[in-house]
Amino acid sequence: MPFADLSLARRLERAEGYACAQFAAARKRLFPDSSSAWTESAGAYLTFDGIEAPTTQSFGLGVFGELTPAVLADAEAFFFERGTAAMHEICPLVGPAALQLLCERAYWPVEVSNVLFRSIEKPEPPVESSTRVRAIGTADAELWTGVSIRGWTHEHPELEDFLRQAGKLIVNREGSACFLAEIDGQPGAASALAIHEGVALFAGAATVPELRRRGLQGALLRARLRYASEIGCDLAMMVAEAGSNSQRNAERQGFHVAYTRIKWRRGAP
Repeated sequence: MPFADLSLARRLERAEGYACAQFAAARKRLFPDSSSAWTESAGAYLTFDGIEAPTTQSFGLGVFGELTPAVLADAEAFFFERGTAAMHEICPLVGPAALQLLCERAYWPVEVSNVLFRSIEKPEPPVESSTRVRAIGTADAELWTGVSIRGWTHEHPELEDFLRQAGKLIVNREGSACFLAEIDGQPGAASALAIHEGVALFAGAATVPELRRRGLQGALLRARLRYASEIGCDLAMMVAEAGSNSQRNAERQGFHVAYTRIKWRRGAP
């Protein structure tokens, strides 16, 4: 298991930043009139995917070099010029001086999450069961999106419109793979994987209410680990709300907390 140091944090932050940027790139490709955009600054990914959108944020500021007032001002300009708040996911390994700078520039914390990781070893061969997991193509995008929507909106009905468009983007995102789990031929769970430089980011897992507690999430996790191993990834990661059931489930599957991360916000002038 790799040591959770700055070198590891750079790989994890780059992987998630890349996945977020490719989300905006997919939207721009599918919807050319969209204002979505992304750029790199001081090693960090900055993504705009709509005002107050959950994918409008930065990853990696201060991880690849000192977070100075000038670096922070450049990142703020990217967001403020587009009329949205500056949102930054900040790794604690940036150090106290960077956190002090954020406070001085009127940022406040809005979210706490744990970044988890595990090594990817050669997986066990799949066993025979009534559960089948398969990677899907664009032809199954609508089916995958429908399962994902049903899984997420059971507790969060307000997310339906966002998820309906997000599903199409995830299926068409560069560097991604989407998976569907079925029991006796009935689709019951959906998940995604984003790949960047040997790191596999696990995200988007959801199960329809009537098929929960049937082992679909475990089957999806094993299938994604197998897929990631086959394409040469050596590291898996996921992000969960600190202390949540998602974190507990991840730790049961061999993931460990690398660090606790805070999202900081500064409103647009």
